[in-house]
Amino acid sequence: MSTEPETTEQPGPETPDGATEDGAVEEGAAEGGTTEGGAADAGDGEGTGAEGGSGAQLSEAEAELAAQRLERERIERRKAERKGPVEAGAKLSGKAADLLAAVRAVESGQKPVAAVFDEPMPRRPAPEAVQRPQPAPQPVAPAAVPAESVDEVRRVLTDGGAPDSLAPQAAAALGEGAGEQLRADPWQLLRIGGVRPEQADGFARALLGTEAGPDDERRGRALTGWLLEQAALAGHTALEMRALTAALAQRGVPDADAAVQNAVAEGEALVFQDALDPRAPEPEENDEEGAERPVRILVGLERYALAEESLADGLARLINSVPKEDGSAQEWERAAEAAKGSTAELIRATAGNGLVLHTGGEASLAEPAALLRTAHALGLRAWAATHTPLGRERFTRLLSGTEGPGNPTPGGPRPDDATAGSSVTDGSDALPVATVAGLLAGAEGPGRDADGALDLDLLVVLDAPQLDVETAALLAESLPDGARLVLAGDPAVLWSAGPGRVFADLLAARVCPQIASRLPDPGPLGELVSGIGVGELNQVEAPGKEVVIVPVRDAGEAVHRTVQLVADSVPRALGVPAEQTQVITPGHGGAVGTRALNAALKERLNPGPGRFGGFDPGDRVAYSPAPGRTVPGQVVKADADGLHLSCAGVSVVVPKERVEQCVRHGWAVTAHQAVGSRWPAVVVVLPGDAAQALSRPWVYTAFSRADRHLSVVHGVDQALPRAVSEIPAKPRTTRLPVLLATQLPTAG
Repeated sequence: MSTEPETTEQPGPETPDGATEDGAVEEGAAEGGTTEGGAADAGDGEGTGAEGGSGAQLSEAEAELAAQRLERERIERRKAERKGPVEAGAKLSGKAADLLAAVRAVESGQKPVAAVFDEPMPRRPAPEAVQRPQPAPQPVAPAAVPAESVDEVRRVLTDGGAPDSLAPQAAAALGEGAGEQLRADPWQLLRIGGVRPEQADGFARALLGTEAGPDDERRGRALTGWLLEQAALAGHTALEMRALTAALAQRGVPDADAAVQNAVAEGEALVFQDALDPRAPEPEENDEEGAERPVRILVGLERYALAEESLADGLARLINSVPKEDGSAQEWERAAEAAKGSTAELIRATAGNGLVLHTGGEASLAEPAALLRTAHALGLRAWAATHTPLGRERFTRLLSGTEGPGNPTPGGPRPDDATAGSSVTDGSDALPVATVAGLLAGAEGPGRDADGALDLDLLVVLDAPQLDVETAALLAESLPDGARLVLAGDPAVLWSAGPGRVFADLLAARVCPQIASRLPDPGPLGELVSGIGVGELNQVEAPGKEVVIVPVRDAGEAVHRTVQLVADSVPRALGVPAEQTQVITPGHGGAVGTRALNAALKERLNPGPGRFGGFDPGDRVAYSPAPGRTVPGQVVKADADGLHLSCAGVSVVVPKERVEQCVRHGWAVTAHQAVGSRWPAVVVVLPGDAAQALSRPWVYTAFSRADRHLSVVHGVDQALPRAVSEIPAKPRTTRLPVLLATQLPTAG
């Protein structure tokens, strides 16, 4: 590994959105959470720009949100069928018993009706067939908030000393009677993204005077919901009771237990008791020693609880249903024998199972490609879905035989054992590869059948670690009975931007076959990344300058060397143009964050006045059409309709009022925004102040985005090897393993 660059020198208040290893909410901004610059900065903006510039056509984001609304309505119908009392937890005591007593009070009518949810026990061995979301060819866009409602909210905000610019968001979040709600309960301001507890406290004091105090029941209830939202931003689908009450006490709530009980009673949170060992037998009723089944008490938001429940049901249905008889067993076996190694194992596992997990690095993509070819040869309607448009284009080239894994050159070599068979063609230019978002929205893929299920027999989901619980639930419930689902991905990369750790939970649950690829990533980059995956930062031989370390002393030098590498050194030494080089850095703020780097790179690569919200034609951008998704693109022009972008060959028009929230410059991005995509050259920037943000998954993800060349602008000294060897992924609290364990046996 070279340590010298191939270049010639040129003369506020903290927001809790993380969790400690024991599940306690901690202070500090996380890359996947809220940021000071809006949703686009974190790759999770709430964009709704219209595709193709047509006002009559809904954007991909709007279509996706409409599909999610349909799915949640279906889940609500299922939830309404569960009217029985909460049976579990009868032997609990202390805080847990008090909380469950509050839940029962709601059920008996002593308190207002609330949507309290608990795991029904015993669970059915296999879920019943459910009504899936029906296709919506032209979903209706969300209705605009009435102007009089916005004006009313604006008056309340002004009276409380809050910025009146929050009025549209507040009116949309609170719905009908938003102004009255906000005046009666000022802490509802916390339902607006970016508002912090101290700001809501000040707003409440301005409206309520001495009536507003830290012990106000409204404050405790609102803070409970806010903390659960912050936990979701950090990836948790629920929080342990002790972690939640500790966080409430930290924020001056004198009776944290009562605050949680009130939130549960009002339907703003749900409570669960999960057995620590869900497969352990229940204690005997006549047990004289009074043995109790060890449980943990969790509190969560309804949307994520129902999504996790729906996901468990959908996966159990796939596992327990018999795969469709598409192709005889002999034909599947002949296809497996024609392949070799782990490719053959993947084909055999898919032939007889409704759910299969496949793990491996970039080279392992050849195996799902071989599976897809086999399925098409056997007459199956088989599709693959990727996390990003760049990933879709890459897998399409691999499937068509014009690119090999780990080799971005068209026509590059492919492993013989993993790519046996011809490329997938159907007489048209289209190949069966879509993005997950496009598949669910109906903009890509095979479409839906008469029952609303995806019209396919096999779905291979790549980049599976990027599935959050809501997206995974939509996918599982959208598959028809008898379909096969293969989840494939690299378990060492960063987890999803949204709540949950679906792929990791499924690997740990061991409820279906797991195939580990034995195809190693090639070359010095593959050797480096493979070592990082097992906690070792090795020095590798890089005769072709595949890996270059560029030491820097301070932030100014880091920015200077980064611009120099992108604009001069990498194009000159390797022939990779600047538009094919991606810069990755740990955060958005600071002297070497994405904002500072993008400003410097724009000045060098595409200088201009930034007439439209800071953008000019030719600017490289990162567009966030929906929370947790980032699409790279380029500015084409700007006019009265908005900012015109070209994203992976698709024309996108972002309305001018959405530009600030959904679009940012994209020469430099974070690792969370880069996951699911790869570039010929990558420059990873590690300034001195980034040491605390580094972890093994972050380094692995950032370094593995490079195909041919990786430059590391290195200013963190020993923090880099320490992060690789000592700092694993931060734990996330989820319920999926318990929900699966009550329905499915362990695969062994």
